[in-house]
Order: sequence, then C-alpha cells, then structure tokens
Amino acid sequence: MLTVLRRLNEHLVWADDRLLQTLSEIPAVSPELLLEFGHVLGADEIWLARITSRAPRAPVWPALALRELTALAELVHADFATYLDTLTEADLHRLVSYTNSAGVTFESQLRDILHHVFLHGQYHRGKVNLLLRQAGYTPSPVDFISFTRGFPAAVTGSVS
Repeated sequence: MLTVLRRLNEHLVWADDRLLQTLSEIPAVSPELLLEFGHVLGADEIWLARITSRAPRAPVWPALALRELTALAELVHADFATYLDTLTEADLHRLVSYTNSAGVTFESQLRDILHHVFLHGQYHRGKVNLLLRQAGYTPSPVDFISFTRGFPAAVTGSVS
C-alpha cells in the first residue's frame, strides 16, 4: 500500500504545481481562487501536523498571496514526501487521535487519513478549475490519468 500512497503523493505534488503555474499566468487572481487553492495546502498541512503530533504552520483556510501559497506548497510537499519515506506497512494501521476544526475528537487509521488527504485535495482542485472557467480562463487538467500519461486530458476552452 505504501507504493500506492507514494504514487498518490506524487500526483498531489504534480497537480498542485500545475495549478500554481496556471494561477501564476493569470493577470489578477481573485481572492476566492487563492482561498480555495490555499485550502488544499492548509488542509494538507493540518493533516500532516495531526499525524506527526506537532502544531500546524498554517490554518485550514489560509488567506495567502500566490507567492506565499507557492512557499507553503514547497514546504508541505517536501514534508509529506519525507514523512511517507519513514513509514512501514505496519505504520499504516496505527490509530491517530485528532480534533477536527469543529472541536470533535476522532481516531482514524493512518492509511485512511492519507487516502483522505489525496482525495480531498483533488476535490478542491476541481473547484479551483471551476472558478478558473467561470472567470473566463482555461482550467488546468489535474486528473490522475493525465499525470500518469504525462499528457493533459482534453479540455474545452474558456467560457466566452
């Protein structure tokens, strides 16, 4: 399972980098776009803090400028890769206790948390792409199959 999780993390990094590149090419990125993409990174950081028993370095909905999001992405991506490299298959069954943003305490297996991180981010990347399309820009294809092929999926152009 670790091989699959590492592959999903590679996709996460690739997809975030594609969106950061797309956002960097837009003349004026809306605060809504930055907040939505910031949530991808903020949530990843929160989960990483939970599973490593440390304080988070960003809130779950960080309001950051594009250059700050880029720096946060680099930090979180590097730390997740390092963390995944320390794990064994047995570690994936470890229970992690945490309190969510609503103050409710849970216990989840590490493997389920990691799967959540990869799926949750993809959901919000889709929302970023919807916001891009609604603003008249071409979305950035971040599908897993595009990542594996090394070639983007077909997209329709921007809305006129």
